[in-house]
Amino acid sequence: VKWKGKDLFDLVCRTLGLRETWFFGLQYTIKDTVAWLKMDKKVKKQILDEKIYCPPEASVLLASYAVQAKYGDYDPNVHKRGFLAQEELLPKRVINLYQMTPEMWEERITAWYAEHRGRARDEAEMEYLKIAQDLEMYGVNYFAIRNKKGTELLLGVDALGLHIYDPDNRLTPKISFPWNEIRNISYSDKEFTIKPLDKKIDVFKFNSSKLRVNKLILQLCIGNHDLFMRRRKADSLEVQQMKAQAREEKARKQMERQRLAREKKMREEAERTRDELERRLMQLKEEATMANEALMRSEETADLLAEKAQITEEEAKLLAQKAAEAEQEMQRIKATAIRTEEEKRLMEQKVLEAEMLALKMAEESERRAKEADQLKQDLQEARESERRAKQKLLEITSKSSYTSMNSSTTALPTDLPSFNLINESLSFDFKDTDMKRLSMEIEKEKVEYMEKSKHLQEQLNELKTEIEALKLKERETALDILHNENASRGNSKHNTIKKPQAQGRRPICI
Repeated sequence: VKWKGKDLFDLVCRTLGLRETWFFGLQYTIKDTVAWLKMDKKVKKQILDEKIYCPPEASVLLASYAVQAKYGDYDPNVHKRGFLAQEELLPKRVINLYQMTPEMWEERITAWYAEHRGRARDEAEMEYLKIAQDLEMYGVNYFAIRNKKGTELLLGVDALGLHIYDPDNRLTPKISFPWNEIRNISYSDKEFTIKPLDKKIDVFKFNSSKLRVNKLILQLCIGNHDLFMRRRKADSLEVQQMKAQAREEKARKQMERQRLAREKKMREEAERTRDELERRLMQLKEEATMANEALMRSEETADLLAEKAQITEEEAKLLAQKAAEAEQEMQRIKATAIRTEEEKRLMEQKVLEAEMLALKMAEESERRAKEADQLKQDLQEARESERRAKQKLLEITSKSSYTSMNSSTTALPTDLPSFNLINESLSFDFKDTDMKRLSMEIEKEKVEYMEKSKHLQEQLNELKTEIEALKLKERETALDILHNENASRGNSKHNTIKKPQAQGRRPICI
């Protein structure tokens, strides 16, 4: 509670690792008025209230960069459906404006999140800021004022200059005074005066409700103008050193990302090689199993054929022996004298039967011999098939050994990875600058910026078209309607600045 504003500001800067401290301050609201923390006074109270209008399509793109900064690159195996269920990424106003489920919003955020692959956290944060700075209300401090006629207006102060708004339209200024076209700003009591650089343009005066508000407006004008000029001056030695360090750090991070990308690629290739070797090994094992089973069947067939051939050969021998015995018997019978006709007839009948039996046995013996020869040929073929099966099994076994050796030696890469106030009036003069040069530089910057943001606008328009059919028109706010009107006219934050026209010494009427 004893800390001064500078103590708190320094702590915030140290926590964020912020070195360009002159760009920043701590803002809070008090009694519906935006205020900035004073560095030389104690911190007693803070109120933070962010009210910046953001169109739905930009909300989704901002959410995708926020997810990239938090989770890193998208991985479908890790970032599965529902991984954003507990994240508060979109304004409730946007969610209520469309007939879309949380899953549908997550799907669209994830689709853009996947496109940010390869961006480091600081790069994602920088892209987030590039989108945010284009929002019409971004960086604008609004103050309630009245012109000489008593008309209620809003004064907006931002990095581009001073803007006058209708109270019902904070998006599009009615008239603007860019910093490079302002010669002097001052206030006396509650009256605030803006003097343009072009003397043909009348001085613009307005009143605020409180003197304290005038002090705050002047402080903001001085601070924003100082930053406006600082960007267009030669860099100080400190800034040059910081930029050099930033370039070195960026180059170092780029090299580190490239190294990690190479290691990741090597790991993926090694994993693919390993998977391919494992698949090939399984295939070879299956082939070896099938060859082994075929060999066993061949061996069994060969054994059966050999046994059958042996039996057939023995039967053939036995039949040949019986045929010889029959022949001998026939010869013996012929040699025997048959005395009687009956005996002769009987003998002839026996001889005939013996001859038929001998012929039948000879035929059977010949058939058995042929069958034995066929079995021997089948046995030879079976043994040849067995020899080929053994040869194929030997080849498969040698391949498996080679594959196992290669697989075991394939290792994955490791280590982968105050302003002092006097008498209640004050003036600030801006004339000591080369405004013509600044105007040319500003126009050049504007053209370059619009060219760079063309791709971003295409992305936003694509998403807007995609979800337009799901919008609930009756839930559109006044800011939604104003934003859509500006978009249909092609207006943006950088091309809606309406400059005061030179009209002699007549007062400006708004």
